[in-house]
Amino acid sequence: MDTLVQAIVSITLIGLICAALLSFLGKLMYVKVDERIQAIRDCMPGANCGACGFSGCDGYASAMIVEGAPINKCPPGGGDLVKRISAIMGTESGGDVAKLIAVVHCCGDTDTSNDKMEYRGLYTCLAANEIFGGQTACTFGCLGYGDCKKVCPSSAICIEKNLARIDLRKCTGCGLCVKACPKKVISIETEPVAVVVKCKNTEKGAALKDKCSKGCIGCMKCAKECPNGAITIVESLAIIDYSKCDGCRKCIDSCVKKCIV
Repeated sequence: MDTLVQAIVSITLIGLICAALLSFLGKLMYVKVDERIQAIRDCMPGANCGACGFSGCDGYASAMIVEGAPINKCPPGGGDLVKRISAIMGTESGGDVAKLIAVVHCCGDTDTSNDKMEYRGLYTCLAANEIFGGQTACTFGCLGYGDCKKVCPSSAICIEKNLARIDLRKCTGCGLCVKACPKKVISIETEPVAVVVKCKNTEKGAALKDKCSKGCIGCMKCAKECPNGAITIVESLAIIDYSKCDGCRKCIDSCVKKCIV
């Protein structure tokens, strides 16, 4: 019995000594954290999208205080977030945040595109893409299983007729959908975006005609009609230079496939 009591007392004393030592070391090694970091973090949208160039909202909030990072690099937060951060830091506004939006470069829905096979497997774009590029005849187009929709923090994406569609009123330009799309048919652009080429297929027109009725065939009519030289044809696909585009919309009228919208 005495041995049992001695063991209990010994273990209790060791526990108390360890607790006291840990408490002492915790105070000795404590690094004071600027309260503004948590205040900034609390008012951020929490998308953790990385559009700011940092690892996430925590990393960006810390960088603003520790490294002096610009406070206007959060597209989902927008101008309102800049104002709140300015108030927390007691500084002037860091400037406006460019409005970013996601754009789907594909118009191949069930009405316009054809399938090359019947896909039976995991209903994700990532999984389908691993099987001969997916079920659609066009191996460049949207697969429509909604990987982008699943990661969108603002519920701005819906899938209609096997094609991702984006509600620009809700889109914050976080870029998570771009990372989730295995076909890379989604891009992030700076508003305003006057026109968009809704195709990513770089095949020749003859190879494309039986796959999608609205795919770009690289006919060059849009490039010839553009008065500002904003459109070039690269690998049979029209590419728009938004720094030159003034939104005249002549390319829309000239596109024989109506894939510029």
